[in-house]
Amino acid sequence: MAIHNSVGRWGEKVAVEHLITQGYAIVETNWRMGHLEIDIIATKGNRIIFVEVKTRSSEDYDPLEAIDNKKKNHMVRSAHNYVIAKDIPYEVQYDIITIVGDEHDYRLEHIPDAFIPSVVTRR
Repeated sequence: MAIHNSVGRWGEKVAVEHLITQGYAIVETNWRMGHLEIDIIATKGNRIIFVEVKTRSSEDYDPLEAIDNKKKNHMVRSAHNYVIAKDIPYEVQYDIITIVGDEHDYRLEHIPDAFIPSVVTRR
C-alpha cells in the first residue's frame, strides 16, 4: 500500500473515533457506488451526515485546499445517490474533517455543516 493510502486510512480511523465521541452514529465507511465514494456516512439526530476526510502528514499543504468545488459537487452527487438508493428520510449535512500530523502528534479540525450545495438546473 502506498504511504499516502496508509496515511489516509489512519486519518479516516481517527475521524471515525472523533465523530463517535461527538455523538455521531457511524453508518458506513468508504461507501462506493461506481466511481462515487464517501469517506464516512453517519447520523446524528434527524440528519444524515456525509463526511469528507483529508489527511496530510505535514503542514506543507492545507488539506482544505483539496476540497474545491469539483470535490464538493462529487460529494453532493454521491450523497444524492446514497439517499435515493437507501430511501433515507433524513436531512442531509456535509461535514469536513482535516487531520495534519501523524499518530503521535496531530491536529484535527471538524467543520460540521461545512457547505450548502448549489442548486443546479439543466436545460
